[in-house]
Amino acid sequence: MKTIAERLQEHGFFQGLPREQQNFIAGCGENSVFQSGDYLAREGEPADYFFLIRSGRVAVETFVPNHGALCLQTLEGGDIFGWSWLFPPYEWTFDARAQDTVHAIRLNGKCLREKCEAEPALGFELLKRFARITTARLKEARIQLLDLYGDRPPANPGAT
Repeated sequence: MKTIAERLQEHGFFQGLPREQQNFIAGCGENSVFQSGDYLAREGEPADYFFLIRSGRVAVETFVPNHGALCLQTLEGGDIFGWSWLFPPYEWTFDARAQDTVHAIRLNGKCLREKCEAEPALGFELLKRFARITTARLKEARIQLLDLYGDRPPANPGAT
């Protein structure tokens, strides 16, 4: 069985990070398995973890009144979920629900924050990696919105 440090080395999020830093972070992680329908995170609840998805699919959802859960994005093996542990008030902004069996490495957010405070170069490197992912996901969300609303005619073309 592989150690958490070995699993971190395999995951794309930590590719290129010095092995010493991967080993330093590994103490914050544990293997976790979620069955279909299990929640990794619930909107408004404490964001105590960050997930490296190894396999399976995770729906990132938000609740829409009078509609129910709306899937904003589907994550798969190789993706990550969760940066709310980085910023106060440390609460999840979205729900994350397993769509099938999900194998992940769950990293404790408080432990990671303490390690980033102790090792600022590591903290800066992780922030850069999260910023890249956040930017990419915002671009994907923009494209989804353009697909939904971009080709519609004006709401009231004859009005002045």
